[in-house]
Amino acid sequence: MLAAALLTIAVVFFAMNMGGSNMTPAFAAVYGAKLIKHRQAVVWFTLFVALGGLLLGYNVVRTLGGGIIPAGYMTLNVVLLIILSSSIGLFIANLLKVPESTSWTTVFAISGVGLALGHLNYSIYLKIAPFWIGLPLISFALTYFLYKKIYPPRQENLYLYQAFLSHKSKVKSLAIFSSFYIAFAAGTNNVANAVGPLAGAGLISPIFGLLIVGPLFGLGGLVLGKKIMKTVGEEIVPLGLISASLVSLVTASLLVIASALGIPQSLVQLQALSVMAIGSVKHENHIVSQAASRRIFLAWAITPVLAFSLAYGLTKIFLRI
Repeated sequence: MLAAALLTIAVVFFAMNMGGSNMTPAFAAVYGAKLIKHRQAVVWFTLFVALGGLLLGYNVVRTLGGGIIPAGYMTLNVVLLIILSSSIGLFIANLLKVPESTSWTTVFAISGVGLALGHLNYSIYLKIAPFWIGLPLISFALTYFLYKKIYPPRQENLYLYQAFLSHKSKVKSLAIFSSFYIAFAAGTNNVANAVGPLAGAGLISPIFGLLIVGPLFGLGGLVLGKKIMKTVGEEIVPLGLISASLVSLVTASLLVIASALGIPQSLVQLQALSVMAIGSVKHENHIVSQAASRRIFLAWAITPVLAFSLAYGLTKIFLRI
């Protein structure tokens, strides 16, 4: 009974931390442009995350629920250690006010437990690793190619700028739509980080898990999301609405593809490489040397390793392996 209560608390805490982290790539641009208020962003974020999880989250649930550790070894105590380790890693990133890869953190936590148990499915990394490497590179290359078509202004693309200036309201609508699309894509992939281990242990059905965990992301966005959005929107060079929309459309599409294939994929890293592509076209490569960017990269390096180490150590201590 105690373990079940602790697991419930851990899942709520984990989902809230993921919501706080995921709300930034979805709404930082339109929030920074004052097109939407924080509470409005929370409502839309909750709706589209839940919708994405229900419509396209099952394949990632299956990967995390039995692809890394065989489902037969997913017990209540094992799931508790996975969720707890992942939550601590993400919470530290949120304390630093930086968006973190929830998928990386979860996969590393599951891997730490699996290694300690001696039941880690190494072959799954042959499926995951190429996407972890390839999709961020595609995000950079695709954004660079598309943005190069519209920037800098020149004779052959002046008609685009005339269209943008003549339809400012439509540009704003596109930016808001792209924010909804990012939230939907996050739901297709990241809700499974909490639901996958629970479903693998048979503690909850995948659909019911996706239904109840999705709204918890919105609660995290309400409590934690504002400060992280402020970090990204103000401390890092803000994007214009057109470039922000392009970044969102590229990264959300790549994440949806990953979700359909059952790949737990990092949204914030896809977006980071896309933003870097914008900076490269504009010759603003100094973006990555800013203090806020360095803090983000440091968190990306430390958090998954911390989650892995915690999961491995806690499994050895509490499960007496």
